[in-house]
Amino acid sequence: MKLKIKKDDEVKIITGSDKGKTGRVLQVYPEKMKVLVEGVNLRKKHMRPTQTSPDGGIVETAIPIHYSNVQKI
Repeated sequence: MKLKIKKDDEVKIITGSDKGKTGRVLQVYPEKMKVLVEGVNLRKKHMRPTQTSPDGGIVETAIPIHYSNVQKI
């Protein structure tokens, strides 16, 4: 299925905990029917210390959101 939302489009979140927020689409996953929106749907992930990031700690990452929950502006 082809999605009408493309990369770099401005979208508004219409449902969920981030309702009313706006952001730019960073990536589109058409096979999963999800989009990754900048600054929306952030989750905290506990990272173990590695050679690349020796501190580890808690990192906030953006999680893809279903395309039906966003509206193109």
